[in-house]
Amino acid sequence: MNHIATRVPMPYLHPPFRPLPLACLLCMLLLCVNVCRAQVLPQDTTQAQPIQDDSVRQTFNDRVIQNLKQMSERKTIMGKLLKALLDFERNSEEVYGLDAELIRKEYELHNFKVVRNIDILSLDPFGYSVNDTSRLPRNFFEKAGNSLHVKTGRAEVRNKLLFRKMEPLEPLALVESERLLRQTRHILDARIIVNEETTTNDSVDVFVITRDIFSLGGSGSYSPSSGKGRITLRELNFLGQGHQLEGTYKFNLNRPRPWEAAGYYTVDNIGRTYISADLAYVDENYYKEKSLFLRRDFFSLTTKYAGAIGASWIDERILLPATPEDTVARFGNVGYTRQDAWLGRTLKFKTYNLGYEPRGRVILGTRVINTNYTTTPTENFQDNILMLGSVGYSIRKYYKDRFIFGFGRTEDIPVGTLFSITGGYQDGEVWDRRYFGSSLSFARYGTNFGYLYSRVGYGTFIRDDRWEQGVLDLETLYITRLAEWGNWKLRHYLLGRGTLGINRNPEEMLSINNESGIRGFRSDLVRGTRRASFNYEANLYTPLSLLGFRLATFIYADVAWLSVGNQSSPFKEKPYSSYGIGFRLRNEFTSFSTIQVTLGYYPQLPPNSNMRDFRLYESSAPFYDFRNFQFDRPGVAEFY
Repeated sequence: MNHIATRVPMPYLHPPFRPLPLACLLCMLLLCVNVCRAQVLPQDTTQAQPIQDDSVRQTFNDRVIQNLKQMSERKTIMGKLLKALLDFERNSEEVYGLDAELIRKEYELHNFKVVRNIDILSLDPFGYSVNDTSRLPRNFFEKAGNSLHVKTGRAEVRNKLLFRKMEPLEPLALVESERLLRQTRHILDARIIVNEETTTNDSVDVFVITRDIFSLGGSGSYSPSSGKGRITLRELNFLGQGHQLEGTYKFNLNRPRPWEAAGYYTVDNIGRTYISADLAYVDENYYKEKSLFLRRDFFSLTTKYAGAIGASWIDERILLPATPEDTVARFGNVGYTRQDAWLGRTLKFKTYNLGYEPRGRVILGTRVINTNYTTTPTENFQDNILMLGSVGYSIRKYYKDRFIFGFGRTEDIPVGTLFSITGGYQDGEVWDRRYFGSSLSFARYGTNFGYLYSRVGYGTFIRDDRWEQGVLDLETLYITRLAEWGNWKLRHYLLGRGTLGINRNPEEMLSINNESGIRGFRSDLVRGTRRASFNYEANLYTPLSLLGFRLATFIYADVAWLSVGNQSSPFKEKPYSSYGIGFRLRNEFTSFSTIQVTLGYYPQLPPNSNMRDFRLYESSAPFYDFRNFQFDRPGVAEFY
C-alpha cells in the first residue's frame, strides 16, 4: 500500500518555557505606558458627550497624561525618552472600505479603459499610512527603524499588478491587485486609487500605495536549567526584491546530536510570471529534507493556468503501532525520494454583460507523483506512481475587516464555495489500486453575523473491491462579530473537527497534540484512528502597546476524544481536555513572530508522561486560520 508520508511529532525533549519574569516585566511596562498611550477613537464633536460616571478618576488620568506630556517636553534624558516612547496626539488611524466587499461600485465605471499612467509609492514600515500620505515618522525609534529598512522596489510592486500601462483595464483587476499586494508577506497594507480628476471616457491614471513591514526579524527561546535553545532569523524582503530567507538553529539538545539546523529560501513572482521557487534544507535528528519546487498558484480569480514541478529527498522517523506492553513509544525509519508535478486550468462561464466578471469557475487538474523508498519500517510501503485527475467548481470573493487574526491590519476574508471530485490510479511495485475522493466546503461572512466556515471531505483507495486507507474529515469554524468598547475589542472563536479513519494501516495513527486537538498537550502514546475535538477561545484586543507591540489577552477551552477501530465512536472514550489563559504581543509593522505565553491546566494527564497539571509555555504558531477557496492541486485526502 502506498504511504503518504507525514511528519510525526517527536517526543518532547525540551523543558517547559518559563518566561514569567520577562512576561511580568512586559506587563508592568505596558500597564504604565497605557495611561498615556492608549489610543482613543476620534470623538464626534457634533454629538453630546456622555457624562463621566467617575469624574474624579477621569480628572486624575488627565493629570497624569498632562504631567507626562510636560515631562516629555523637557530637554532631559528622561524627557527625550518619554517623547520617543509615547504618543499623546496621534489618534487611531481611520481605515476605509472595511466591512465591505472588495468589489467597489465606482471601479465598474473604469472597466476596459486604457491605463494611461501607473504611479507607485512604496512607504517604509514605521510612521507612515496608506490612508493618509501626509503622516510622517515623529520619534527617534520610527526614524531609526526606517533607516535600517530597504523599501520594496517599485518593479517588485509592479510585478504584482494584474493590469499594465497602455492596456485595457479588465474587471476585478484593481481590487484583485490590491488583495495580492496585501497578502504579500513583506507588505503590511496596500491601496489602489483611481485618479478621478484626470479620468476620461477612455483612459485612467492609477495610484498604487504600499506600506512595508520591517522585513528583518526572528524568534528564539532558551532554557537556563538545561541550556537548550533555539534561534530563528528571517528576511522577508532581501534588498527590497521580495526574496525570502529563513534559518533556524537549535543547540544543546542532548540527543543523538546536540544541534539541528534548517534553512528555507523563496523567490516570489519571478519576472511577472507569478512563478515562485522554493528551496528547503532541513537537517534534524529525526527528520531530514532537501527539496526544490517551482510553482504557480491560482493566485487570482482570473488566473487561467497553475501548476508546480519539483523533487524532494526525505528521511524521517515515524511512530509505530503501540502494544499493550509498551511503556515508551516505538519508532521506525522511512526514507524516500519523490518527484511531483501537476497542472491546472480554469474555465469561466460566458457573460454578455460588458464589465461583469462571473465569479464561478470550473477547474480541471491533473497530477503525477513518483515515490521511491530507500528505507521502509513495514511491508505497507511500496514504490509507486500515483496519477490523479480532478474536476471542481469554485466561487470565491473577499471582504475586508480587522482584528480577526491580526492586531489591526487590514485582513482579506475569503468566502464562497468549493466542490471537487478526484479520481486516480496507483501503479505499484507489488499491487495496483484505484483512488476516489470528494470534498465540499463553503464560508459566509457578515458584519453583524461574523464568519462561518464548514467543510466535509472523503477519500479512499480501492484494491480488489476492498476499500482501504479511507478518511472522512469534518470541520466547522465560527468567528463572532467584533464587539467593541472604545479601543477594547473582543472576538470569540469556536472550532469543531472530526476525523474518522477507515481501514487505515497500523502505523497510521492520529494524535491530539497541540494544533491537532489540545494546545500544549504532548504524548506519543495517546493515539487513535478516530478523533473528535472542540476548541473555544475568547480573544480580547487591548489598547495597550509599547514600541508598537500591541497586547491581546485570551482564555481558551479544548476537549478531544480518540478511539481505535472502524466501528468505534470517539465519544464513548474518556476525553482529554485543557483550560487556560494567556497573552499575545504582536507588532504588525515587523516580521517578528507573535509572542504568546500560555498557562494551561490539564485535568487528565497522558500515561507515562512528564507533563504536569499546570504548564506554562511559549508558542508562536497560530491555532486558527482562514481556509481559502483557491483550488490547490489534485491530492489524496490527508490523515494526520
